[in-house]
Amino acid sequence: MATEDKNRATAAAILPLVGGAANVSSIAHCMTRLRLGLHDRSLVQDDALKAVPAVMGVVEDDTYQIVLGPGTVARVTPEFEKLVEEGKAEAPAPAPAPADAAPLTAEELAAQGAEMRAARKAKNATPFKLFLRKIANIFVPLIPALIGCGIIAGLNGLLVNLEWLPSVTPALAAMASGFMALIAVFVGYNTAKEFGGTPILGGAVAAIIVFPGVANIEAFGQKLSPGQGGVLGALGAAVLAVYVEKWCRRWVPEALDVLVTPTLTVLISGLVTIFGLMYVAGEVSTAIGDFADWLLSNGGAGAGLILGGFFLPLVMLGLHQALIPIHTTLIEQQGYTVLLPILAMAGAGQVGAAIATYFRLPRNESIRKTIKSALPAGFLGVGEPLIYGVSLPLGRPFITACVGGAFGGAFVGFFNQLGDAVGSTAIGPSGWALFPLLDGNHGLGATIAIYAGGLIVGYLAGFLATYFFGFSKELLAEFNVSQEEAAPTAAATPAPATTTTTQKAPASV
Repeated sequence: MATEDKNRATAAAILPLVGGAANVSSIAHCMTRLRLGLHDRSLVQDDALKAVPAVMGVVEDDTYQIVLGPGTVARVTPEFEKLVEEGKAEAPAPAPAPADAAPLTAEELAAQGAEMRAARKAKNATPFKLFLRKIANIFVPLIPALIGCGIIAGLNGLLVNLEWLPSVTPALAAMASGFMALIAVFVGYNTAKEFGGTPILGGAVAAIIVFPGVANIEAFGQKLSPGQGGVLGALGAAVLAVYVEKWCRRWVPEALDVLVTPTLTVLISGLVTIFGLMYVAGEVSTAIGDFADWLLSNGGAGAGLILGGFFLPLVMLGLHQALIPIHTTLIEQQGYTVLLPILAMAGAGQVGAAIATYFRLPRNESIRKTIKSALPAGFLGVGEPLIYGVSLPLGRPFITACVGGAFGGAFVGFFNQLGDAVGSTAIGPSGWALFPLLDGNHGLGATIAIYAGGLIVGYLAGFLATYFFGFSKELLAEFNVSQEEAAPTAAATPAPATTTTTQKAPASV
C-alpha cells in the first residue's frame, strides 16, 4: 500500500504542473518516460516539474515526455490516468502560472500556446520523422515481452549448459520461444492500429506468415516456409491491409460493409502477402542479417567506432527509430541482435563524461548534485538525466561523451571481427541492465567479458576525453563557480528572456 501511495503522490505532484487534467489530451508511456499530449504547452511549469523528486528530467518531442525511469513509469502512469479521469469529471480550472510570471489574458495565452505548438510541429513533423515515429510506435509496445522472453531464454540456456533441471528447461524454452514464434501477429495488429485500420484485421493478415500451412504453397519457384519475411513481411502485409480496408470503406455499400470489407481485406492482402510480400520480405530480412554479419566480421573495430560514436547524435535527430525493425529482424533470425551491445557503448561514454564533469567542476554544487543523482540511472542505461542535465547544456562534454561511445563500440566490434559475436536477445535495456539479455556464439562467459570490457573502455575514454578536452578556459570560468559566487553576478545582470528549446528525445542509452 505504501508503494501505491508513493506512485499516486508522484502522479498527483505532476498533474497540476502540466496544466491540470483539462490540459492533458493523451497519456502513454514507454520504458522510461510518461508521454503526454497537451492542449497548451505554455501551462507547463518546467522548473517545478524537474524539482519533483521522482522526475529525472523532461524532454519535448511530439509529446511532452517526463523521465521517471524503468519500473517507476509503469506504476505511476495508471495512477496519473486515474487522476486525469477524476479531474476531467470534476472539470477543474487550469493550473495557475508560476508566481513570478506576468499574468496573461486568455487570448495571449492561447496565441502563445498555438505559436509554440506550430514551431514544434514545423521542426519535428517532417514526413520521414513522422514515418519513423509510427514505426517506433509499432515496436515499442512489444519491448516488455521481448525483455521477459529474452531473460527466460538466457536462464534456460544457462540451465541447459549446466545440465541442471532437465525436466524444467523444455518448459522454459516454450515460454521464451512462444512470443517470438507469433511476433508477426503482434506487429501486424499494432501496424494496422498505428496506420488507422482495424487492428484485428492487420493481425489476421500477418498471421498468414507464421501459419504452418504456407509450407504447402509455392511462390517464385520455391516452397514458402512458415515465418518467411518475419516482422518486415508482417509490417508490409498489415499496411497493405489498412489501404485495402480504407478503399473498401469508400466503395462498399454500408449495408454490406460488415460482410464484404473484412473479407476483401483479408483476401486481397493475404494473396499479395503469400505470392509476393513473403518472398520479398524474406530476401530483405536475409540481406539485413548477412549485412550485419559482414559489417562486423570485416569492419570490426571501425564499424564499432562509427556505430558507438554516432549513436547519440543519431537519437538526437530521431533517426535511431529506423533501427528498431532491424534489431527485431536480427533477433528473429539469429536469436540476438549484434548491433545493440555496440550502440549501448554510447551510454558508457556518457557516464564517463559525467564523472569527468563532476571532477572538473568542483565548485558547482548544482551540476555535481545532478550528476550524483543521475549516475545510478546512467549505469543502468537510462541516459536522459545525464544528457539533458549535464553534457548537452555544456556542449563540449556531449561531443567527448560520443568519443567514449566510439572507443567502447570499437572494442566490442573488434571482438566481433575476431569471431566472438556479442548480442542481445531483446531491445530496450542498456548499460548494466543489458547483462541478463546477453548472448553470443562462444559461451556466456566470453560474451559477458567482452561486453563488460567495452563498458570499461567507454567509461575510461569518455572520462579522459572530457577531463582533458571537454572544457575550454571560458567554459570553466563560466561554470566552475559556487552558487554564492554566481548570485552577485546574476543579481547585477538583467534576467534574459525565457526561451523554450525543443530537443529530440534520445533512446535510453
